[in-house]
Amino acid sequence: MAGTLIKNEVLLRVYIVLGVLVLVAMFVFFQAVKINVQDGERLRTTGETFIKEMYVKAERGNVMTEEGELIATSLPVFDIAFDPNSRGMTQEDFDLNIDSLANRLAPHVDLAFTSGGLRNYLQQKRKEALVQNVEEPDMAVTLQQYFKQKRADSTQFVMIKKGVSIAEKEQIEQYPLFNKGQFRGGLIATPRFMRARPYGILAQRTIGYVRPNITPVGLEGKFDNILSGEAEKQVMRLVDPVENLWIPAGEFDAIQLERGADLVTTLDIDLQEITETALLRALNYHDAEWGTAIVMEVKTGKIRSIANLGRTDKGWWETYNFAIGRAVEPGSIFKLASIMTLLEDGLVSLEDSVFLNKGVTEYYGEEMRDSYRHSLDSSTVRRAFEISSNVGISSLVTQYYGQKDKQDNFLKRLKSFKLHLKNNIEINGEAPPVLKEVEQWSGTTLPWMSIGYEVQVTPLQMLTLYNAVANNGMMMKPYLVTEIQHHGETQKVFKPTMLSQSIASRKTIAQAQQLLEGVVLRGTADDLKTSRYNFAGKTGTAQVDYRRVRGRTRVGGYQASFAGYFPAERPLYSCIVIINKPSRGQIYGGEVAGPVFREIADKTFASKIDMHEAVNSGQAQYASMPDKSIGAKGDINYLLNELGLPHYGGTRSNWAVLEETEDRDSLIVKTRYMKEDVVPNVVGLGLRDALFVLENAGLKTKVSGVGKVVEQSIRSGTPITGERTITIRLR
Repeated sequence: MAGTLIKNEVLLRVYIVLGVLVLVAMFVFFQAVKINVQDGERLRTTGETFIKEMYVKAERGNVMTEEGELIATSLPVFDIAFDPNSRGMTQEDFDLNIDSLANRLAPHVDLAFTSGGLRNYLQQKRKEALVQNVEEPDMAVTLQQYFKQKRADSTQFVMIKKGVSIAEKEQIEQYPLFNKGQFRGGLIATPRFMRARPYGILAQRTIGYVRPNITPVGLEGKFDNILSGEAEKQVMRLVDPVENLWIPAGEFDAIQLERGADLVTTLDIDLQEITETALLRALNYHDAEWGTAIVMEVKTGKIRSIANLGRTDKGWWETYNFAIGRAVEPGSIFKLASIMTLLEDGLVSLEDSVFLNKGVTEYYGEEMRDSYRHSLDSSTVRRAFEISSNVGISSLVTQYYGQKDKQDNFLKRLKSFKLHLKNNIEINGEAPPVLKEVEQWSGTTLPWMSIGYEVQVTPLQMLTLYNAVANNGMMMKPYLVTEIQHHGETQKVFKPTMLSQSIASRKTIAQAQQLLEGVVLRGTADDLKTSRYNFAGKTGTAQVDYRRVRGRTRVGGYQASFAGYFPAERPLYSCIVIINKPSRGQIYGGEVAGPVFREIADKTFASKIDMHEAVNSGQAQYASMPDKSIGAKGDINYLLNELGLPHYGGTRSNWAVLEETEDRDSLIVKTRYMKEDVVPNVVGLGLRDALFVLENAGLKTKVSGVGKVVEQSIRSGTPITGERTITIRLR
């Protein structure tokens, strides 16, 4: 009997346990069904809102010069926040460290915070424990709205400082409480990379950028997939939806990201600064709308500098890449293509006579004029090009290509110069050239096209032609990138690309070179020539925003340009300068754009060793003894001894002048006197010495041009009476 009772009792207990297990299983099953069917979507949405996988970007690669100078780089920065309710933080740790932490943090958070005020604030946030103890939000209300409402009273975290450096982050990590780590100390350090430009706005538009919801620009945009590196997924936890602050659910250092590759460009920082400085000075002086300047290496097509400046409400800025993205009517710099067409087809020689009609003619009722009045009825082809005669060039082109069966010959020759093709530079947004087909021509198209109207090219496309002439006919493709490197090792090399072995015969190229040199020696750019080296080029002045109404042209402004190369005998660099709508001073290419070209060439000549032959090598092509050079005696003696130039003579004065001997193999050092109490003679001096002499004489000085003083407004020897201002012109 006793055994039966024990057996029944055991069975009862088993049944009870079994029943409980069945009930638990049923409850679990019911809850599982409820979660999956009824609440599943809501809970999944909530989970994905607070925790989800997100792509973490790797460090972006650098953009640099061939010399290794950084133009754009990525600096690691951190957004620092404090979670006073971190799940690993104990109340004891919080209480022991809060005073010291508040004292250290106050300067970072807000200068208006005292240490005591910040301590009280953090203690209040600790009590609120917003996220851990918050009631479940109504899913009918968006989480963004919910948190905005709650943040009126409380916030889970305290933003300390955004964009701190590694050094500052490491310092903050040593603060009391924070030194216990992310979970026990509540420190939230969210890493990101900030793009930095060590040289500021230099070549800003060419280097470009990649930003959310904005079309990628420049090299950064074109090579984004190479520079950006790999991105990997990381489980992230939402800290605050309003600030959209996410932190790694685990340790951030656990994920290893492969940084992007580096881009090596053709840009030369020194030339870039020279180019932008010269362009900016001209834009300011002439109060222009925008301007661009490009310097290209003749033999390779490497773009060594490219400047684009436009007017904004906040001053001058690289608002647009005019050099590549803006196709314009080039005006008279296009005459090089027209005259080369005539020469290549054997239709004219440089000494042939051409009709000028005193600079005025008419085509189908439309009047064409030269840029200035003159009395020439005719001239040689050479002279017509040197003075940039619209009438002369257009009459030649019309004479030989005006018949319908000859018109296509002109167009075909222009196409042989690649003027109908894009450069396909490594930047998005290059404007296509516009070269009208014969079927689109009107009666006035040919004469106006011959002088650079009714045709559109970008400044870089125009420069490519001039560079080919400088390169003895070989046309090189302009390019901006030489290498792609990864961890210092070359992955890909971009070599110079030849577009045409020769765009014209040797004879035509040689004649074109003569013409461009003549423009500087005797033509529209003769005021720009210098005794230190020779250069070649063509001036241009084009009307912009014009309308032809009843035989008259209403002009909205002018575009000044200059394209050429230097040194003329051994071209190393080609350059184009375009300045749009100068509104103060001159409007012509020789007066507005030409001086920018000259300043770029002068400073390049002075700063680049490859521009110079050794003066004692016996092989100098454009170097000579420094005849008539004037300067301080100490500077003259230093240079003579340093260069090892044979010389004799001397001076007891503080100033000296050098003269070549008759056989031109040595120099004589002679005295240059500077009289006191009268206006000194500073002709021949450089700017530094001229300013020193004139200011010591008590004269205020105004300066124009670059180079050496060629003219002074007050004759030397004039007595100095009262306060006087003298103007000196350099060339």
